[in-house]
Amino acid sequence: MGFNCGIVGLPNVGKSTLFNALTATQAAQAANYPFCTIEPNVGRVAVPDPRLDKLADIAQSAKIVATQLEFVDIAGLVKGASKGEGLGNQFLANIREVDAIAHVLRCFEDGDVTHVSGTVDPVRDAEIVETELMLADLESLEKRLPNLEKRAKGGDKEALAEVPVVRKALDVLREGKPAREANITPEERLTFHRLQLITAKPMMYVLNVEEASAATGNAHSAKAQDYARSRGMLSVVISAAIEAEVAQLAAVDQAEYLASLGLEETGLARVVHAGYQLLDLVTFFTVGPKEARAWTVRRDARAPEAAGVIHTDFEKGFIRAETIAYDDYVALNGESGARDAGKLRLEGKEYAVKDGDVFHFRFNV
Repeated sequence: MGFNCGIVGLPNVGKSTLFNALTATQAAQAANYPFCTIEPNVGRVAVPDPRLDKLADIAQSAKIVATQLEFVDIAGLVKGASKGEGLGNQFLANIREVDAIAHVLRCFEDGDVTHVSGTVDPVRDAEIVETELMLADLESLEKRLPNLEKRAKGGDKEALAEVPVVRKALDVLREGKPAREANITPEERLTFHRLQLITAKPMMYVLNVEEASAATGNAHSAKAQDYARSRGMLSVVISAAIEAEVAQLAAVDQAEYLASLGLEETGLARVVHAGYQLLDLVTFFTVGPKEARAWTVRRDARAPEAAGVIHTDFEKGFIRAETIAYDDYVALNGESGARDAGKLRLEGKEYAVKDGDVFHFRFNV
């Protein structure tokens, strides 16, 4: 099961630098001019999780495999993108394909790096990009609605379900609000999701500051954080330039370098964890002598769905899940200790996966 997060923002805010650091590659061309990213670059990033190392140590696993998120570097949007300005709808289409959005805001001053609006103002920049995304959604729904209403009058069941949902989304978009603020009922959620609205996707802000402000932030990032909080959204302060440097260091040197800057962990680790939170994901583990592996599944997924993440046959032939909570596995020094202490549980098809569950799936195909 793949989950991906699109990196968006105005040109020259540090998107490609961030992507390069996230993926520890130079796959995205970082340059001081708009639209240097023509096609969306894709990179997979390991989700840092110290629990996995602990489990592997207890089980003496020969191999450790972290769970991953996919990041997509999408070229810079400009004012008028919804009407085809810049590279326009090509990028709007790319954004529609991701699960969530990481919106990079420039929070640094640098005369050598041109800002498309001439000055640094992260809140203004956020509003420019988000207005374009809302206009794109508005245009999409206004084109779709007449045909849906015609089909609904003819008794088409799918159209009858979609029309009220489209109208709810249009109401908030016409008020200048993202579609995610529409009052969608649980019964309407699947229909709403099928509309593929950009502004219905969960979004977080990545606030890119200069190197000297990486640990404390600055006035620009503080303004952006206040804006994010006022909208109930996640924000992460990083210095993409520092992250690019850290990505080139050996693992043993990274902690020392970060400590010299007053940082406990990389900004990238915070971005990855925030993306995980944004997508509402949980981690479960499989542990044995061959490997300890982390897997990703949506919160509240049932045990067969988690089994299916490993292999479709596991889901099709699911019998039961032998389950140990992470804390019990560690406290009792592994599977044998947990079993002897009665902490190994047998869970059926309706079991909702908990973050940190250690599973062994029984199946028959």
